[in-house]
Amino acid sequence: MTGFATLAMINLDAEDPAALAAFYAEVLGWKVLHSAEEYAMIGDGSTSVGFGRLPGYSGPGWPQEAAPKRYHLDFYVDDLDKAEEQALALGATKPDDQPTPDRWRVLLDPGGHPFDICLRS
Repeated sequence: MTGFATLAMINLDAEDPAALAAFYAEVLGWKVLHSAEEYAMIGDGSTSVGFGRLPGYSGPGWPQEAAPKRYHLDFYVDDLDKAEEQALALGATKPDDQPTPDRWRVLLDPGGHPFDICLRS
């Protein structure tokens, strides 16, 4: 099937766009392309992720979600333990509830958004 559009970028709601941009730039090894109070963006030259300030935003509180989960990102890694350690050092947290900890781990970014680190097949 041929589409009629191409993905320009992904934009995510955030309480602190600059902080999330800095966090994910470190996780992915991308550059922070723009960073301001209301909006921040990271990219690798072909893909971009933006973070827009939403007043009153709070993370969903996974796994007991107080608010509906808006998204989650999955990242391939070669070593789960090492990737987890690196993400935690950058400010991620690890919930106790882990569905399949030998294949992937659920972590929470500094804004409370869940993301998965997945063992590369």
